[in-house]
Amino acid sequence: MTNTPPHDAVAQPEEMPAPEDPGTGVAVLRPPLRRVSSRAIGVWTLRLAFGALFNLALLSAAAWALGGFAWGWVPTLVHENAWAFPSAYAFYALLKIAIVPSWRYRVHRWEVTEDVIYTRSGWISRSWQLVPVNRLQTVDHTQGWLERVFDVATLQVQTASFAGSSTIEGLDSEEARRLSEELAVRAGTLRDDAT
Repeated sequence: MTNTPPHDAVAQPEEMPAPEDPGTGVAVLRPPLRRVSSRAIGVWTLRLAFGALFNLALLSAAAWALGGFAWGWVPTLVHENAWAFPSAYAFYALLKIAIVPSWRYRVHRWEVTEDVIYTRSGWISRSWQLVPVNRLQTVDHTQGWLERVFDVATLQVQTASFAGSSTIEGLDSEEARRLSEELAVRAGTLRDDAT
């Protein structure tokens, strides 16, 4: 039995598996139920585009310098083909911008249950995090300028352990605000009940 379901399989509430396999006593790991906002694709696309333009400008400046000046320490092959590096990077950046944001949207999921915050992220390597609500220390709701343009936000929950912290990027801004307030209240209630 495998613990990594397909990236696009989403369990519906009525078909959610039991939290524990009765035969083995091992928890069954399923994908979280909720996707981030589809507007997050725009944020991720523009972030990649801005980064690619900056890197392309640096590579172009380096290619111009390598191709325009006859430095003795630069190999002839590099001097003659200096513009191949920015061209190859531009091709790579266009592919990345076209593929990564939509793939990331398909993979990134989140869910908040009564006692745990469950997230899955990553587009090549995957990160699955289960954060107990009763261990929460802080709940941060942030919104950068690009996120404000697309009306999405980031929710970050932190526990006393760094490994127990989790971030959900690309939530609808109103949902992120509501969720941060709800989690703060629930975490306080659970901590009070534990004492």
